[in-house]
Amino acid sequence: MVTYRDEGVVLRTTKLGEADRIITILTKSNGKVRAVAKGVRRTKSRFGSRLEPFMRADLLLAQGRNLDVVSQAASIATYADPICADYDLYTNGGVMLETADKLVSAEHEPARGQYLLLISALKALSTGSRDPRMISASYLMRAIALAGWQPRFDSCIVCARPAAQCELSYFSVSGGGCICHADHTPESVRVSGPAVNQLEALTSGDWQRLAAAPLDPITDRLVEKWGEYYLERPIRALRLLDSSL
Repeated sequence: MVTYRDEGVVLRTTKLGEADRIITILTKSNGKVRAVAKGVRRTKSRFGSRLEPFMRADLLLAQGRNLDVVSQAASIATYADPICADYDLYTNGGVMLETADKLVSAEHEPARGQYLLLISALKALSTGSRDPRMISASYLMRAIALAGWQPRFDSCIVCARPAAQCELSYFSVSGGGCICHADHTPESVRVSGPAVNQLEALTSGDWQRLAAAPLDPITDRLVEKWGEYYLERPIRALRLLDSSL
């Protein structure tokens, strides 16, 4: 069997047989990988807790016909310990793992930018350095922008006039950005200047601006709609967050 080494973050796990699991991992060099961890559900498993969601590990994998096989796993960062101990951190972390899993759909295709963005967001979440909801919202917007869907904030998506020449008081998820008052479409949502500013800051990761105010409910809703539209499916972890408020 051909083997390869890579580091990765565990996105999710699925039971296989009596003692095994299929581990879905976003890796640094090989993109998304699905691999079998044999015997991982046994009490005396040699992998321990190193192959649980949120864990970042150095991995030795063997290439398989349908699924690869985890041969070795050594912990790099135990993000799971603080995240799983706090419900707010856990639910927001779930948004991030689910987004990464859905956004990187093809297996074994490098997605280094997505990987680096994910580990940066997980580190921030696990250290409690910022508001958890703000971290997951910024991660979602930045991950989708990195994949090619960047919202337009500086000009109207209909008439193309810059913000200095018109009032950008509406936002269209399906249209891809801000719309002026004169040309707003039926499905667009009316937004305030501060809400647009916050949405732009989330997308660019501008934490100096984001520290100025808590997450605006309209901004929060637009982030959820943006994610569901461009991922082409609901984000279940976001629904869980909504129900907890």
